[in-house]
Amino acid sequence: MMRLFMSLVCAGVLAGASAPEGFDVIRLKDGGEVRGDIVKRDSRAIWIDVGPTVVQFDLEQVDEVVPGEGVEKATTQSGTLFSVAVDPIELSPKEHARLLGPAVIKVSTPSGLGSGVIISPQGHAITNAHVVQRETALRGTVWFPQSDGTLKRTDIDDVELVAVNNHLDLALVKLVHPDGRPFDFAPVQDRERLDIGQPVFAIGNPLGLERTLTQGVISTTQRNFNGLTYIQTDTPINPGNSGGPLFNTKGEVIGITNMGILGGEALGFAIPARYVKDFVRNREAFTYDRSNPNSGHIYHEPPARTQAGGPSVLEDESDS
Repeated sequence: MMRLFMSLVCAGVLAGASAPEGFDVIRLKDGGEVRGDIVKRDSRAIWIDVGPTVVQFDLEQVDEVVPGEGVEKATTQSGTLFSVAVDPIELSPKEHARLLGPAVIKVSTPSGLGSGVIISPQGHAITNAHVVQRETALRGTVWFPQSDGTLKRTDIDDVELVAVNNHLDLALVKLVHPDGRPFDFAPVQDRERLDIGQPVFAIGNPLGLERTLTQGVISTTQRNFNGLTYIQTDTPINPGNSGGPLFNTKGEVIGITNMGILGGEALGFAIPARYVKDFVRNREAFTYDRSNPNSGHIYHEPPARTQAGGPSVLEDESDS
């Protein structure tokens, strides 16, 4: 009897039974629609309170989630240029792509292209140093949301190279909005919370294929290369993804994609958000000055020894 009651409740809701205005709406891929209060969601499922009971749906069944009127959106807390999300909620990559897609840009130079992510409403964006190195002409391509739900592709030539850190492979640029309006931006993860197997996704421009979304999981949280640690992921990373964001399912930038292993499969790497935040906070130390040829520093490899053994000055009669 209870099972029959539950079925009738679900059937009534799915059929579009009357519900107060302002409720959340879950639209399903089979054409059904559920109205109620979303009480929980994660990377795999969503739970909605329809009154008599709470109904769970796998995200694979969900086509779209429409927040009700008056639902408090995740806000942001200003940091040093970047912002962090306050109580971010889990959403599917599809939903995040709609919300965060306008914050992802294409960075073009005369010799190539990469990706980037806007981190402030003033137009500051992070990309890779190797995308902009030795370049004086930069162009940013931005997709501005329109009132009809479409995106307007816009090239911005007014791009300033603010700071470059070759050691971390990070660069900070600033775009100027053609209409003088604030930019859409993405929040950076506040406290690092990374787990092996955690679902993640990247948005970028691999091989020039604009606004491409790829997804996977974190393979390793701390992969060491040359004294720096990287997030290893099986999310496909290709040339052109460089400088683009790696997101978690809460829509936070957890890393900046910057490399893969030539000849390897599903071996992509991203610079952790903690490096990004330190770079932005200390950007004055890496300020780019085109009039100063010594702007920025590159640490060269020390010369190799020509003879085996230690220096003679260190030799003594001890055995150690």
